[in-house]
Amino acid sequence: MKKLAIYLSIIVAVFVLLFVINKATVSSKDSKAKELYGVSASKLHPDTVKQLEDPNYQSIVLPEDLAKSVNNKESMFVYFFSPDCHFCQRVTPIVYPMSQDMGIELKQFNILEFRNYLSTYNIQSWPVLAYFKEGVEVDRIVGEVPQNEYKQFFEKYKQ
Repeated sequence: MKKLAIYLSIIVAVFVLLFVINKATVSSKDSKAKELYGVSASKLHPDTVKQLEDPNYQSIVLPEDLAKSVNNKESMFVYFFSPDCHFCQRVTPIVYPMSQDMGIELKQFNILEFRNYLSTYNIQSWPVLAYFKEGVEVDRIVGEVPQNEYKQFFEKYKQ
């Protein structure tokens, strides 16, 4: 009987530990979701949640902030991506670190979360790396291209 009580205690302890670990993970994801998107992780698409702590997806721009930048006639690079896009998953680890190495602020717009803005920015396929000069888009790269083309694009418009 004592062995049964010991085994039962161990099983209960394991479940409690798993519960605590899960709660901490959810809390961490919620914190990151609120930091990047202004909402809890439960309100985001599961593919977005998977990327919350990925260092290549930490410059998220929200629709209202992007619209404000456009209205303020800012010059900027914007990367339109979707977390569930295989091309985006290959391009982002190239484009984002490259922009950081070149000292370029790259605003990342998650079209999976903000699909109703596709027509606003004339996005028909993705990923899209766009350059806005004084609030007006002047150039873009659509899809996956060789790495040197991204570098040339950044160099062409880098201020």
